[in-house]
Amino acid sequence: MKKQHSLFAYLCIAIGVYFLFRELKLPFFTDFYSWQTLLMIIGIGVLIHSYMTRTYSNLFAGTLLFGIGIHLHGVKYYDFWIDHWGVFPLIIGLALLVRYTKTKKGLLSGIIIVIIGLLLIFSDQLSYYTDWMNPITNILDRFWPILLIILGFYMLKKPKN
Repeated sequence: MKKQHSLFAYLCIAIGVYFLFRELKLPFFTDFYSWQTLLMIIGIGVLIHSYMTRTYSNLFAGTLLFGIGIHLHGVKYYDFWIDHWGVFPLIIGLALLVRYTKTKKGLLSGIIIVIIGLLLIFSDQLSYYTDWMNPITNILDRFWPILLIILGFYMLKKPKN
């Protein structure tokens, strides 16, 4: 039997542990007292809930939140972290691949989006082979929010299966 409020319970436990560690001021966790950590915690809570209740369609959202939280945490605290907008398509593609492991939906789109993300991230190092992409990436650098808006409207209007 599935418990109706288990997602809320997992999130309460995880966020409670976060604030307890914050109050105790444990030295190991000082870099984790940020809103990025809360994003990671919510993502982990959604992932745990998805696996425990076998509602695998939520794996995408959990992986997406967790991945974005990790990326934003890394950008803030680690000098070696890649700060490129191409990381976001990479995270989306990985989230699709994680969801594919249980739902068997989204493999091809996940692989394509991961490849696009990697090409965008490493386009500077591959400049000899990717010179043709420079005008496209320059346009995307400036107008990528429009793509998000279009994607959002598409997802709202997309017929349900």
